[in-house]
Amino acid sequence: MDLFQIIVLALLQGLTEFLPISSSAHLILPSEVLGWQDQGLAFDVAVHVGTLLAVVIYFRQDIFRLLQGWLTTGFSRRPNADAKLAWFVGLATIPAGVAGILLDDWIESHLRSVEVIAWATIGFGVLLGVADRVRSKGVSLAQMTLMMALIIGAAQALALIPGTSRSGITITAALFIGLHRVDAARFSFLLSVPLILAAGALKTLDLMNSVLPVDWFAIVIGVFVSAVSAWLCIYYFLAFISRIGMMPFVIYRLILGVVLMLFFV
Repeated sequence: MDLFQIIVLALLQGLTEFLPISSSAHLILPSEVLGWQDQGLAFDVAVHVGTLLAVVIYFRQDIFRLLQGWLTTGFSRRPNADAKLAWFVGLATIPAGVAGILLDDWIESHLRSVEVIAWATIGFGVLLGVADRVRSKGVSLAQMTLMMALIIGAAQALALIPGTSRSGITITAALFIGLHRVDAARFSFLLSVPLILAAGALKTLDLMNSVLPVDWFAIVIGVFVSAVSAWLCIYYFLAFISRIGMMPFVIYRLILGVVLMLFFV
């Protein structure tokens, strides 16, 4: 890959990992429109590391409090609010993890098509719009219950369908069950940490067994660009989401899905 391709792909990964617009829908465009070759396993690892760094750095204080609360009161009869939230994040990760182990090969064989991505981009975009419109006054993360966390975690498993968007489906579920927009997004981002870590670890294991040469220049640039773009994405998304709502992302998803259907299916 040349420098332009590296930057474009890293930007796409960094931005679409956390915006509710589907990373898979965007990552097929360079190959379909520009004829670019697959970026390779090593680069996939690099951009996963970059997005993980971004979310960990942005939420470092929250993550520290959650870990501290979990270690100090997480196993007591009366865990504090931070310990409870840490448990919720951990337990809500299980459905997607189990679904990934059981269904990943089947999805890879049957659902990795532009048509599936296009329909999922449109369908789950509409669902996001409905959730944003019918949402109640909202509850905060401090008021979240275990059942609410598990519902969001179960919804996250649907993100295995290409075109769904992990952040999109978790925010959709969170809005449907009553969370504020900002709290829905914050829980979605916290929920991404163990999943991105697990995905990055699995890709790293695959990379260790690979005999292909590693382009270290692409790796370094990919980590840096994806980390910076992901951090900025999180910052501005949380800063403006309570005012702009989800409708701009819904409209964008509908346009993208229609473009994919018209020109690439």
